[in-house]
Amino acid sequence: LDCFREYFKQTKPVLLEPVMTVEIECPAEFQGPVGGEISSRRGMIMGSETREGFAVLTVEVPLANMFGYSTDLRSATQGKGTFSMEFARYARVPGSIQEEIVAKQKAAEMAKK
Repeated sequence: LDCFREYFKQTKPVLLEPVMTVEIECPAEFQGPVGGEISSRRGMIMGSETREGFAVLTVEVPLANMFGYSTDLRSATQGKGTFSMEFARYARVPGSIQEEIVAKQKAAEMAKK
């Protein structure tokens, strides 16, 4: 077990997280605030179009950042925004977030001892 831990660290492992493709539909006047909310969730806008007065944004967002989005979208669009979400791919977790996750795990392991 100690041998594995020693050599595992040398491989410079990375954490992966699920990234979702999200299609958001909202009245065009709310497109700015909706796009800002996506950016604050580490999302990337992949495309946008307008259909009959509604903005349709196609974005990619880490799944971990989508919890509670339904409520936030309704608040930002006066209840008129909707979204659908599906798995797109796995991507590397940013280094700062990976360090935070590893530190929390180490603290939890130390608390058990």
